[in-house]
Amino acid sequence: MKCQICGREELLPFQCPYCSKQFCTYHRLPENHKCNEMDLVYKSKKEGNMILGKTNSFKYDFNYNKFYRPKSKIYFSYKEIKHLIIASLLVIGVGLSIGFYAFTFTRQGILHMAILAFILTTSFFIHEIAHKIIAQKTGLWAEFRLTLWGSLLTIVFMILPVIFKIISPGAVMISGSAKRHEIGKISIVGPLTNIILACSFIGLMFLSPTYNWIFIIGALFNSYIALFNLIPFGILDGFKVFNWNKIIWLATFCASLALTIISYSFA
Repeated sequence: MKCQICGREELLPFQCPYCSKQFCTYHRLPENHKCNEMDLVYKSKKEGNMILGKTNSFKYDFNYNKFYRPKSKIYFSYKEIKHLIIASLLVIGVGLSIGFYAFTFTRQGILHMAILAFILTTSFFIHEIAHKIIAQKTGLWAEFRLTLWGSLLTIVFMILPVIFKIISPGAVMISGSAKRHEIGKISIVGPLTNIILACSFIGLMFLSPTYNWIFIIGALFNSYIALFNLIPFGILDGFKVFNWNKIIWLATFCASLALTIISYSFA
């Protein structure tokens, strides 16, 4: 993990108990990384939770597993924004590649390609940003990051002349200490957004016959993403949800499976 100030790689980075960001040994102190929660630092100092030293620096103990969680704010770092922009371009490329094999290069066909690319990109990032928002509201560090193999896999499927695509340029990375029910809620929110989007697209299929095929793809894509992520295995969301609440996992898994079957039947 890199220090969020100087970028130095740290095997065991220090996590600020106030802003929840991670830093190297030098930038671990609130005054050294210009903590955006300095009001909490001063408040803790007055309450006797922190000791002001002779060198006018703050002294306190760090624990890598437990830390005080301030009221969280939703924030995006510059690095995260860069990763989001690159990932957006990759997902847009996949959407256009699907349209390349499904539509003709007419004015209407190009419009359909653009709409499809927009739907796929929006659906992917709503899922990821939902994880991020709930994690940060819980008091954890959470930012989107590109992954090497995920990006390469996305590029490969962008080039391959197939309708079925795998879109996985990156994911929201989460760090900090959380209870099982908190991890479960952070994990379930991503698939839930895809389930809601799939239901919306199925409804739009009947309301707008002109873009019927695009809405079918939108419904199929979102229901498949929800179903795949709810598999209770490895690092997938389903494993964390299953460990938290098996009834909620079963309900959402069955819902995503039913939506996948319904969407596929229209395809």
